Amino acid sequence: MSALQPVRGTRDILPEEMRRHRAVIETARETAERYGYLEMATPIFEFTEVFKRTLGDTSDIVTKEMYTFEMKEGEQITLRPENTAGVARAFMSGGLAQELPLKFFYAGPMFRHERPQKGRQRQFHQFGAELLGVPKAQGDIELIALGAHILSGLGVYENTTLELNTLGDSESRTAYRAALVEYFSEHRDDLSADSRDRLERNPLRILDSKNEGDRRLVAGAPVFGDYMNAESQDFFATVKQGLDSLGIAYRLNARLVRGLDYYCHTAFEFTTELLGAQSAVLAGGRYDGLVQTMGGPATPGVGWAAGIERLSMLMDRDVPAPRLIAVIPVGQAAEAVALNLTQKLRHAGYGIELGFSGNVRKRMKRANKLGARAAVLLDEDELANNSATVRDLDSGEQELVSLEAVAGYLARYR
Repeated sequence: MSALQPVRGTRDILPEEMRRHRAVIETARETAERYGYLEMATPIFEFTEVFKRTLGDTSDIVTKEMYTFEMKEGEQITLRPENTAGVARAFMSGGLAQELPLKFFYAGPMFRHERPQKGRQRQFHQFGAELLGVPKAQGDIELIALGAHILSGLGVYENTTLELNTLGDSESRTAYRAALVEYFSEHRDDLSADSRDRLERNPLRILDSKNEGDRRLVAGAPVFGDYMNAESQDFFATVKQGLDSLGIAYRLNARLVRGLDYYCHTAFEFTTELLGAQSAVLAGGRYDGLVQTMGGPATPGVGWAAGIERLSMLMDRDVPAPRLIAVIPVGQAAEAVALNLTQKLRHAGYGIELGFSGNVRKRMKRANKLGARAAVLLDEDELANNSATVRDLDSGEQELVSLEAVAGYLARYR
């Protein structure tokens, strides 16, 4: 493959698509701030142990998908495949335990070595929200409500379904784990090689297998609800009641398991049928054991991440480019005036396009191609009277305006 092509699994985001991409981020950012969440950013790469310790040695991300490199010093670093672990690391290294509860959101690129598909690239972008220090179900309810609010703001909520499940507390999962081991051990020879390995290390991961043979066995596996203790049942009931009271519809999915080791209690996904195999657009859950797994204090947490590319694909509207105002000098003497007027108008808050060369016809053609709202034409005769012609490019109407009054006159085109 030519070195002048993007690396497989990566792609350029050109202006038209970038406007949709940006609309997703800005809508999510504005909505998250209404809920009291503050923006943060973590490094694009971390020490590999940050992810191996938290995502689990049996997860597909760790075993198959991470981009890991050895530094000259012998240390291993990994491009972040997700950002919850990085946020937890920042919480610990930043000494933020005394500031709980903490509400964070972030946006940026993630990296996974997967087979590229529609809506799934090896470099992709996520928007995420994390709530640390809230052990009660109200935290889960708020995070799900925030996700629903963002999807609504993007105009895609009606095309998604909230799937909901519980992973219970550690006592419930221990009992369920034993039941799964017993069941899948009876079908060991029919399991895929990956699931046979998971049976020994983390049998809950078998429930998330994409292998068709495994999925047929999963259909007959024990259901977690039969092994939940009273505390786990009460927690999940509170989450459902909260969502009911907010009018957020959901569908229970007993087979929904988040693919990471640090989740407990609530697991959820907003899914769609409009993107083919890549159905999840926003997903997350509770991860009370994450910080402790990393060597920090026991710290409850809940959060989610959303795929920016997938959400931008779901949006059923184009995001138009801003309509600029074209400044068009006519003749050599007008060039210097145009340059100064352009900067003055930009500092006044206007979006201005100043053509670098060409006659009036070519510059007007470019202005129309860019969808400019108006044009300021500067010719030598008018400049002698300290004036310019402002032409409305929608109606064709134009008016002679003094140069000092141009900035104020253009306010109608903001």
